[in-house]
Amino acid sequence: MTSYLIESQDSLSLIKERKNLIKKNSFQDAPISIYDVEETPLENALEDLDTYSFLSDKKVIIIKGLENLKYDDWKKDIDHLFKYIDNPNEDNLLIIEATKLNNTTKIAKELKKKCEYISVELNTKSFIKNEFKSYTIDQASINLLDEYCLGDITKISNECHKLKNYKISDKKITKEDIEDLVVKKLGDSKELTFAFSRSLALKDKKEALKKYKELLSYDIEPLSIIGLLASQIRIIYQVKLLERRNLRDKEIANFLGEKSDYRITKTRELTRYYSEEELLNLMQKLSEIDIKIKTNDIDGNSLIELFILNI
Repeated sequence: MTSYLIESQDSLSLIKERKNLIKKNSFQDAPISIYDVEETPLENALEDLDTYSFLSDKKVIIIKGLENLKYDDWKKDIDHLFKYIDNPNEDNLLIIEATKLNNTTKIAKELKKKCEYISVELNTKSFIKNEFKSYTIDQASINLLDEYCLGDITKISNECHKLKNYKISDKKITKEDIEDLVVKKLGDSKELTFAFSRSLALKDKKEALKKYKELLSYDIEPLSIIGLLASQIRIIYQVKLLERRNLRDKEIANFLGEKSDYRITKTRELTRYYSEEELLNLMQKLSEIDIKIKTNDIDGNSLIELFILNI
């Protein structure tokens, strides 16, 4: 029996893929045991793998959190696991689930070599579209729901369920329904800065001013807002350069040291609106505003608003 290694930063996607594998291998009726090695010793999972079940001929063993162990600290148990994977019990289905693997470690390298590796990259907009496959919803409404939920798949799933129940009679979801029913997730200032950058990219001065006012509601000083915006423009520039190499979002995220590829996915929505020269000019203008605020008695708000109006 093949052992599987699933990598995904989204828990719902992991669970969905787990169910697919259980069904694919005809283990639907088998008992399932889940071992999170951050809470339960790996040795318990190994004992389960090595013993026969009295209640069922088959069983599913799921191990989580291995990517957080250091090989040298757990060498005996991890080597035991590797040997099991090389000679598995055909009555067991072993699924190893990881949030994010460090591909430079021995554990990650060996697991990828010995297991069937599955990387689950979730497209939130495709997920929304699939959720409403028996409903009518246009792309603008899908984009709005994704924006309101900030790519949080658990929140998206909950909001889709709520919207489907609300519009079960006519089965048509509109932007107005989303605006009325969905509670907009309040992101961190970086998320709001992204929305600010998007409105600038689209030359939507009214929306850019609105997003700027929202940033001010976070009690962020103009200098800090300039810093956040400059950081966002900088990452757009970096992603635009890396796109030339035909790298995937996850590869770009690793290269730039981002914990999640979600920010990269969202940033790539903006790169087509800017040339490299425009991005460099924007960074230069923001630098000049920063210097003016620091060296002169000038209202930072007025300078930023002027910057927005001149886009």
